Amino acid sequence: QGQVTESGGGVVQTGGSLRLSCTASGVDFDDVAMGWFRQAPGKEREGVAYMCNNEYYADSVKGRFTISRDNAKNTLYLQMNSLKAEDTGMYYCAAGRYGSLGSSVYDYWGRGTEVTVSS
Repeated sequence: QGQVTESGGGVVQTGGSLRLSCTASGVDFDDVAMGWFRQAPGKEREGVAYMCNNEYYADSVKGRFTISRDNAKNTLYLQMNSLKAEDTGMYYCAAGRYGSLGSSVYDYWGRGTEVTVSS
C-alpha cells in the first residue's frame, strides 16, 4: 500500500519562500507521477503542479513555484517563492500512475501540510 507524507509547511510573510517535501513509500517512485495540490479555507482543492516526465504548473504559480523530485530519496519537493496571501492553504502531495492537475487520477494522498502567508 502506497503512502505519501508531506512536511515543510509553516507561516511566512508575503514575498517569502518555503520548500515543501513529500516522502513516498510503498510505490515504485521512479515510475509514478507526483503532484501537489492545495485547498484554501472555503474553497475546493486545486492542482498546483505535477511531474511525470516533465513539469506542469497551474497558471497561478508559474514562475514562482518549482516542482522537483529526488528519486534516490523517494522525495518530491515544491519550492515556493514570492509567496502571496492567496497561496495560503493546506498543501497535499499525491502519487499515481498518471499525472494531472486534476485530482481524480491519483491513487495515494497525504494528510497535508499547512501554509500560511501573512501580510
